[in-house]
Amino acid sequence: MLTALKQQFRIWLFRPKIESGTVMLTQRRIFILPTWQGAGFALVLLLMLLGDINYNLSLGYALTFLLGTLAMMTMLHAFRNMAQLEIRAGRADAVFAGEDAQVAFHFYNRSGLPRYRLTLRDDGGHRITFDVPAWQSVEVTLPLPALRRGWMSSGRLTLFTEFPLGLFHAWSYLQFDTRCLVYPRPAAPLPLPANLAQSGAGNSGAAGDEDFSGLRGYVAGDALQRIAWKALAREQGLLVKQFSAQQGRELILDWALLPEQGAERKLEILARWVLDADAQKMHYGLRLPEAELPPQLGPAHRAECLRALALFGMDEKAP
Repeated sequence: MLTALKQQFRIWLFRPKIESGTVMLTQRRIFILPTWQGAGFALVLLLMLLGDINYNLSLGYALTFLLGTLAMMTMLHAFRNMAQLEIRAGRADAVFAGEDAQVAFHFYNRSGLPRYRLTLRDDGGHRITFDVPAWQSVEVTLPLPALRRGWMSSGRLTLFTEFPLGLFHAWSYLQFDTRCLVYPRPAAPLPLPANLAQSGAGNSGAAGDEDFSGLRGYVAGDALQRIAWKALAREQGLLVKQFSAQQGRELILDWALLPEQGAERKLEILARWVLDADAQKMHYGLRLPEAELPPQLGPAHRAECLRALALFGMDEKAP
């Protein structure tokens, strides 16, 4: 309850809005407050001032006001560390549920003042700290957990700094319209359905591995039994075995083949079949209650099938 009220108060106070394009941090977008260390430092200065007044210490006055001036200068530097920065959200590649989406942001520093110890954080506590040199731009990738399939928004982010001495916390809220597509989490390896057919008339046997055709780089979701462990032991990197399939064979991955499964479980199994059929270089199609994709082959077809699974039963335009 308290967390919900706090969230509503922040929305009312700061009035966040979803933005597109490039955002510049002006003085109207930057907020600043003392940190706990800053509040403690202010309390020490107050006690020093009371002691100076009580004992009429001229050198004490000088030291107290010198430290007070230093504190005010750190507040100015904390503000300047963020002012006039330009930020633009980049693209985020599709991932599977359970993985981290790598959301890219571009920071442009069009001044001769380097920016130090900037931190980008989401409401879940995931963060990354970086610097932006003078007259340069930096691409920052923030990992965000993809918990469920469909469109995932980057949500509201906080950019903050406590540079240089940690006495003041300067921050600004960012909320871009960028989004990431999250595929269903692939199920554990399962045999492909035995509904292979020749691309004309007649039927063929159940799907199986054909001749070994080579190795390729590992892609998230590939079956573990296809990893070339010997190549990994020879320090050749993480590679996956490829097998050639008979030409002309087509595989239909049909929703109706899984009558006893729940909807999300069906999507997970179909995602696994898509990955395995693509790895075996089969011409495969996807049949869902609301859409059907004809048999094809290649990365574009794989992405289209996984996209259909990710957005099954959802609004494609919704974030």
